[in-house]
Parts: sequence; C-alpha cells; structure tokens
Amino acid sequence: MTRDLTRLLEWLRPHAAGGVALAYSGGVDSAVLLAALAELRRETSFPCLALTLRTPLQRQAETDEARALAERLGVPWRLVEADPLAAPAVSANAPDRCYACKRLMMARLREAAAGFALLIDGSNADDRRAPNRPGLRALDELGVRSPLAALGLPKPAVRDLARALALPDPDRPATPCLATRFPYGTPLTEARLRRVEAAEERLRALLPQTRDLRLRDHGDLARLEVPAADFPRVLERREALLAALRPLGYRFVTLDLAAFRSGSFD
Repeated sequence: MTRDLTRLLEWLRPHAAGGVALAYSGGVDSAVLLAALAELRRETSFPCLALTLRTPLQRQAETDEARALAERLGVPWRLVEADPLAAPAVSANAPDRCYACKRLMMARLREAAAGFALLIDGSNADDRRAPNRPGLRALDELGVRSPLAALGLPKPAVRDLARALALPDPDRPATPCLATRFPYGTPLTEARLRRVEAAEERLRALLPQTRDLRLRDHGDLARLEVPAADFPRVLERREALLAALRPLGYRFVTLDLAAFRSGSFD
C-alpha cells in the first residue's frame, strides 16, 4: 500500500460510521475515491453510496463507464438525473455558468445523499490552485469535502494512486463538461450539446492516438484543439475529418495553431 493511499484511507476512516456518499463522475479523481471506499469496506461495513449525475452536459457514455467500475468494485451506485439547462443561469452560458451549474448539481446530489454524514468529490490540489474554477465555490458553500485536495494531492499523484489501485486507464485525459466547447454567451441547448458530442466522437475515431482533443463550437465553424505534436496526424486525415464534420453542420473546420489547452475560452 502506498503512502498516499494510506493517508487517503486515514482521512476517510473517521467518517465511515456516519456514511459516505461520493459525487462520482467516473473520471480518474473520483474513481480513486471510489476504489479507496471499496478498500475501506474490506476492513469494515459502513454506509457508502456512489452517486453519478446524468445531465445533458455530459457525454452519455460516461454514465455506463461509471456504473461498470462501481459494479466491479462492489460499491453501491445510483444514477441521479438532473437538467441544469432548465436554469437560465446555466443555459445563458454567462462567465459564471460553472458556479451556477455546480451549485444546482451538488444540491441535487445533497438531496440524493440524505442520511449520509459526508458528501465528497474528486477535486484535487491542482483544481484548488487553478485560476478560474468558480464551481469550487459552490462545493464550499454546500459543505462538500474534497479529500484529494485536503491531502494536497496534485493530478500526477492521483494518477499514481489510480495505478496503485489497478484502475483502468489511469492516464486518461480529463473530460470537462460539454458546455466548455462554446464561447460564453452562446446559449446552451440540448441540440448543440449533442452535436458537439457527436463531432468529438467522430474525431476520436479518426484520431485514436490523439488523447487530448477538443472541438470548440463557433456556430458553423469547428475549431480543433490538439497537441502540437499531433498536427501532422490531423493534416494527414484532413479529408476524412472534413467528411465527418460537415454533415453535422460545420461548414468550416480549422486547426487552432495555439494547440490544445484546457479552458481556452477562459
């Protein structure tokens, strides 16, 4: 057992008796917490529940992936439905959208976690240091605890923990919500979100070796962000990429010379 895993279990152990609910997206961070809870349950039985939100803002495949891992690890799992697009503060896609959305979704998880003393999420130390993470304020306001951040664990340490816990694909990229593909001020609709989801699925199928990939939606223009090292792959598949994206309504397809960067609209 690694030192960081020992520290994580020590952090969780005092809370076990009152019950622990996990906001569980299926990403590397929350998967590490899921596996740690499963490890703790081998010591002693305690109330535990992994809660996965399904909203229009997530890739639909994420739900199936999250459920499969929870079932494999033997942690009770529940799907929670929510529609942040029903809130004008979210669908208008203003710069404070992330705060409004996180506040709504975590409040929904709070309701689903009734009876559990603790609700935790997978925010890590790097998230806490990031310059533009308004959603973290909503976590603090609602009393959601973040063990990885509390222990000072940055993303590389979390990936090491995922490897130690034998979790699938510990190096997989982050999958931020689909709203991040649109400039602030572009209204968010179900149709727009599904279109960008379909577009990125087609891109990943054509560029399987490109792990960090975003399609930024500018109406009828699609702006592709990939690491600079992957530019030759994109150009080699230029015709296939155009053929894949134009039927979705993207008349123009561009390659962003600034390369992939998380949160480029910020």
